[in-house]
Amino acid sequence: MKADWVENFIRKVWNEGDADAAADFLASAYTIHHDPGDPWEGKTLDLEGFKDRVRQSRGPVPDQRFELLDVCEGEDRVFITWLWQGTHRGDIAGFPATGRTLSMSGATVYLFDGDRISGHWQIADRLGIFRQLQGA
Repeated sequence: MKADWVENFIRKVWNEGDADAAADFLASAYTIHHDPGDPWEGKTLDLEGFKDRVRQSRGPVPDQRFELLDVCEGEDRVFITWLWQGTHRGDIAGFPATGRTLSMSGATVYLFDGDRISGHWQIADRLGIFRQLQGA
């Protein structure tokens, strides 16, 4: 099932930080179709580019975790809603590490090419993260 595939992808790659494990899940090209505020929005990445994205994204929040709330499978996609949390340990958009816990929620649609994840369409509460970084 594709839903199990996505759950394992989130656990291994994003929660455990095993960027190399992305090779087990991804198609040869991965497109970020919609993800406002993500520096990779609109880009198509090869495997090495995706692994670099994981490492850069996890760098300032190395203990980050996604808790999946809902997972729904379609023919060529998997929809998830999630809560994200992690400790601010490095610079994010000019905000130096605070050691505080950051959190946000979001929804992602993972798109498939056959049995491989080929991209996503996502909305996330990045404004909430910005407010937390400002100390609001």
